[in-house]
Amino acid sequence: MVTAQAVREAAERLRGVAVRTPLRYVEPLDAYLKLENLQPMGAFKIRGAYNAISRLPHAVRRQGVITYSSGNHGQAVAYAAQLLGIRAVVVMPETAPAVKVAGVRKWGGEVVVAGRTSQDRQVKAEEIAAREGLAVVPPFDHPDIVAGQATVGLEIAAELPDVQTVVVPVGGGGLISGVVVGLAAADSAARVWGVEPAGAPKLARSLAAGKPVRLERTASLADGLITLTVGDIPFAHLAHHRDRLGGVVLVEDDTLREAVHFLWRQCHLAVEPSGAATTAAVRSGALVPVPPTVLVVSGGNVDPSLLED
Repeated sequence: MVTAQAVREAAERLRGVAVRTPLRYVEPLDAYLKLENLQPMGAFKIRGAYNAISRLPHAVRRQGVITYSSGNHGQAVAYAAQLLGIRAVVVMPETAPAVKVAGVRKWGGEVVVAGRTSQDRQVKAEEIAAREGLAVVPPFDHPDIVAGQATVGLEIAAELPDVQTVVVPVGGGGLISGVVVGLAAADSAARVWGVEPAGAPKLARSLAAGKPVRLERTASLADGLITLTVGDIPFAHLAHHRDRLGGVVLVEDDTLREAVHFLWRQCHLAVEPSGAATTAAVRSGALVPVPPTVLVVSGGNVDPSLLED
C-alpha cells in the first residue's frame, strides 16, 4: 500500500515539475474546481508519470520508457522523458483524438498505433518493451503512479482544510485511489465520489462485485475514462479506504457534452469530456454533494470542435 510518507516524497519529487494547481470557486456549481488542466501537458497525469519514471534505476531509465495510453498518460510520459533526457514510446489506439497524438509528438514521444482497446495497446507495448529493452510505465496500475496522483488530494486538503466532498473522474482508478490516499495522508475527513461514463461503469461494477471486473466493451465521448477495468492496485487502495469512498455515479454523453460547453462558455475553461465528468455529475443532478465540494478537472486536452458543437 502507498504510505503517507510515499505521498510526501512524491510531492517533493514533483516540485518544479507539476504545477500546484489552484482551486477556483464556481457559484453555479457551488463547488471549487481543482484545475489540473493547467498542468504543463494539460492533465494530472504528469504527477504519476514523472514520479514513476524518476524512481526507475538509472541504468533502466536511460534505456528509455514505453507506455500504452489513449492520450493524456502518453503525453505525460513523453513530457517527463523529455525533462529527463530519455526516449519515450507511446502506444495509442486507432481512435485517439488528434490533439492528443499531436501532444505526444510535441513532447518528443514516438507514437505507435495499435487497435482500439486498452488491451490491444498494452499487448503491443509489452512486445516492443521486450524487444527493445524499454521500461513499461503503466497508466494507473502501479504504486508509484498512485503516489504521484495522491499529491492532488494532498493539495486539496492543504488549500481547503474543511473540504467535505471531493469528486473525481474514473478511468483506470489511478486518480481516484490516489486522491483517497492523499486525503488520508493529510488526515482529511472528506468523502470521495467517483464519476464514470454510463458506457464504462467498470468501478461501479467492481465495487458491487468486491473485486476488479473486466467489461467486454466500453464507449463514451470521454476517451480518457473508457478502460475495460480498474487496476488491481488502485482497487486495493480503494478497498482499504472504503470508509472514505462515498460511491460512484454514472453520466451520459449528452451530459458530458453539456458540461464541456458550460465550462467553456461560462467559466472560459477548455476542458475535455473526461475532465468535465465531475461537472457533469453535479449539473445533471446525478450527485448532490455535501459542501464545501471540490470537483477535480482532470484534463484540458479537448478537440476544439467539441467546444463549438
